Amino acid sequence: MKSDKNSESAATANQPVDGTKCGTVGQPNGKLILASSSPRRKDLLQALGLQFEIIPSTVEEIVDATISPELVVASLAKQKAQEVFDRLTASEPDQPMLVLGADTIVVLHERFLGKPVDKNDACAMLTQLSGQKHEVFTGVCLVTALNGKKKTWESVERSAVHFRPLGQIEIKAYVETGEPMDKAGAYALQGIGACLVERIEGSHTNIVGLPIPNVVSLLRQAGYGILGVTHS
Repeated sequence: MKSDKNSESAATANQPVDGTKCGTVGQPNGKLILASSSPRRKDLLQALGLQFEIIPSTVEEIVDATISPELVVASLAKQKAQEVFDRLTASEPDQPMLVLGADTIVVLHERFLGKPVDKNDACAMLTQLSGQKHEVFTGVCLVTALNGKKKTWESVERSAVHFRPLGQIEIKAYVETGEPMDKAGAYALQGIGACLVERIEGSHTNIVGLPIPNVVSLLRQAGYGILGVTHS
């Protein structure tokens, strides 16, 4: 089964994203790379004002439903970050860099919900979510090389989302907007889908796809200065 997934297209590779209001340009440990083409992750990271490049991972996002969601997202995030890091260092062995990978899944009653395959599937997912609480897990992994040795920092964040009861007319109208079709769980908290949600528990940015407090902590642990702080 595919997880939350934004298709990692090579078409967006090497796109520079400028911003300096939060981070420091010219970090001694190198440039920051986002190993994802997800527009939601790009927007969240860009909102921090960080300077980074987008180089999507080519890792196939296969979810093993026999292991816990925490292990699923942790493993996939690490695979994505390491694949991009290894690919770049193979061509630029002396280029210092930090590579950030992430993976998000939606879980309802221990069942993973990926992206809907069509409108009927989207309606079915939203019907299942109606009036229920589900969980969103995001794994984040940062890979870099310090003193010539590869090092990784990892975290997993969990949030809970409570849907209000939904009617079929409302569900079908939402699906017709097209918003659910490329979203895990068939909704977007940052979009029209916000009106389907009664309340959330935990990190809002985690549900969107990138838990920003975790990301800031990992970057600081790696020595990347954010708001003048280079340690977590």
